[in-house]
Amino acid sequence: MAHYARHTLFTLLVMLFTLCMPFTALAEDIIILHTNDIHCGILDNIGFPRLSQYKKDLQKAGHKVLMVDAGDCVQGAPIGKLSKGEAVVRVMNAVKYDFLIPGNHEFDYGMDQFFKLAKLQKSKYHSCNFIDLRTNTLPLAPSKIIKIGGKKLGFIGVTTPQTLNTSTPKFFQDEKGNYIYGFFEDETGEKLYAQIQRTIDQVRKDGAEHVFIVGHLGMDGSLPQWASPAIARNTRGLDAIIDGHSHEQYAARYEKDLDGKEILITQTGTKVQTVGKLVLKDDGSLVSTLETNLKNSDKKIEKLIEKENKKFEPLLKQPVGETAFDIRSDNPVDKVRRVRNGETNMGDLVADAFKNVLDTDVAIVNGGSLRNNIKAGVITYASLLEAFPFGNMCAAVECSGQVLLDALEFGASNYPEERGNFMQVSGITYTIDSRIPSSVQLDAKGNFVKVDGEYRVKNVMVNGKPLDLKANYTVGGSNYVLKNGGDGNVMFKGCKLLQDGQISDVDAIMEYIQNHLNAKIPAEYEAWDGQKRITIIK
Repeated sequence: MAHYARHTLFTLLVMLFTLCMPFTALAEDIIILHTNDIHCGILDNIGFPRLSQYKKDLQKAGHKVLMVDAGDCVQGAPIGKLSKGEAVVRVMNAVKYDFLIPGNHEFDYGMDQFFKLAKLQKSKYHSCNFIDLRTNTLPLAPSKIIKIGGKKLGFIGVTTPQTLNTSTPKFFQDEKGNYIYGFFEDETGEKLYAQIQRTIDQVRKDGAEHVFIVGHLGMDGSLPQWASPAIARNTRGLDAIIDGHSHEQYAARYEKDLDGKEILITQTGTKVQTVGKLVLKDDGSLVSTLETNLKNSDKKIEKLIEKENKKFEPLLKQPVGETAFDIRSDNPVDKVRRVRNGETNMGDLVADAFKNVLDTDVAIVNGGSLRNNIKAGVITYASLLEAFPFGNMCAAVECSGQVLLDALEFGASNYPEERGNFMQVSGITYTIDSRIPSSVQLDAKGNFVKVDGEYRVKNVMVNGKPLDLKANYTVGGSNYVLKNGGDGNVMFKGCKLLQDGQISDVDAIMEYIQNHLNAKIPAEYEAWDGQKRITIIK
């Protein structure tokens, strides 16, 4: 009887455990944590220590957890620039990502350094559309299947073809200027869609039950044919797109694919403003949220970041000057990146620095090169590196008024949407009539070809006089724009190069602040929206 009683008790316990299983069903869900556009912000906002601990806490609670990143991690702050991205990679390895892709700015330290970073990344970079044109091969693995929670999940990396001109174009070219790397780019997007579809089909064939694109593609400000909605509309077989590039925050937007299926698209902002949490339920449905209220911190990651930062601390603390007000790249009210669609005091200051230090008639600055704000108070070397993180060298060219007009028109072509090549100016005033549709034509790589219609840019004045399209002007700026055609500004190709590589952008700004402004930013720069050099008719 005792044996029978023990057997009955065991049977009852098994039945009770089975009945309780639905209440522990969360353990069968798979959680995909995702980040994008960290831009070295490993201590900004939520920061990596809390991100790391959040993953660990979820795992301790019995959840199946993966973590992926959608690009632009290693550039954007001094720790990235001074270590050429390696310090950030070491921190990412400690946090233990499962799947990574390169954004456009992973290439900013040159191709040799990119491939070094790719080797340093323990989880490696993936991209199905980054191709070596010399061998017609993919330098990176296009995808990865991860077995977790009894399922096979396929992850596919996609890097925007805009990388060819939003990183430094010459990095993708040989010494003769021929492209040796590409991203399956064309004017229609069809080459990219076809390559992604081939990869989806292969991943499905290899057994993936669910397929996710981890893409550095974007929406606002991205070329429409390469943006994430276009990818969703022109493919089939996806479950979701984990996106990056445009620094937007949305837990879930939807686009119908070729079969009419709703494809979820999600993005977390930038600098760890949020952590994306995409939950694949046991029934195959998806629940997407953006997490912000993370409190616990991983002390090991804190110590690692402290160790990395200390290597550069003495250099970064050096004072450069002071300002009684914020110098802004964004709108202080809505935090929109104003330098990409309007004038700011940072744009005015930097353009003035280039014009005065390079001693040119005018200067232009692409808004995409201006990043963090400089807060009121002492300006340190770290402040400048955070605001201008690309390490561009200055250049000066001689060009015609027509070329200058084309550059301004190209910069205004996306307005009111953001565009990285929106031009901040010195020695110039101009008007953008946004009622006129843009007629700028681009080539397959997103480079400027011509203006085929009426110009939106009007009333251009150069040092108080109307722009003469046939006259020559000296123009200061970065060699990224003026020499290398960055952001698609190839209209300067063939112009006479007057200066190149003699001083970096940060050093030119530092010289302007210290030697031209006596180390104190004057009141003329106080208005955050600038000195009315750019007028916009809405």
